[in-house]
Amino acid sequence: MGPVIAVGYLLQHTATILMRQSDQVLQERLGIGMSQYKLLMMLENSPNVQQRKLAECLGQTEASISRQTKLLCEKGLLASKVNPKSRREHITVLTAKGLKVTEAAADVLSIYHTPMLDLLNEKQQQQLMEILGKFHHHTCVPGKPFACDHPFGL
Repeated sequence: MGPVIAVGYLLQHTATILMRQSDQVLQERLGIGMSQYKLLMMLENSPNVQQRKLAECLGQTEASISRQTKLLCEKGLLASKVNPKSRREHITVLTAKGLKVTEAAADVLSIYHTPMLDLLNEKQQQQLMEILGKFHHHTCVPGKPFACDHPFGL
């Protein structure tokens, strides 16, 4: 296996496993999945964004976003209201409870992933962040499929 194939495989495999593990820990501790957490995070950072844009950025279908939005509204984490400028359009916003759950999920994931990051010293962690930032910048340039429209920055 050549280095390009090996790197691609390791990135995909690691991302898939981390996603599944993150989904499981969020389900167990907060009753939401990773996809729901990402939706809450997007709405926290970009209020009033359309479902189509959410679907594009998260790599999901509009039907999936609609279904998750409905579930999160039922849990009291999101609220949907009619846009005063256009009565046909609905605006979905985080509730106070939704904001608390979003923050709690970030904390849960941070605690969960800390042992993995502790495998690296501080310099290696900085290098990893720089490398991942470069990969993100390369893959998320405008015009590429599923590209996000925000700069990388944590």
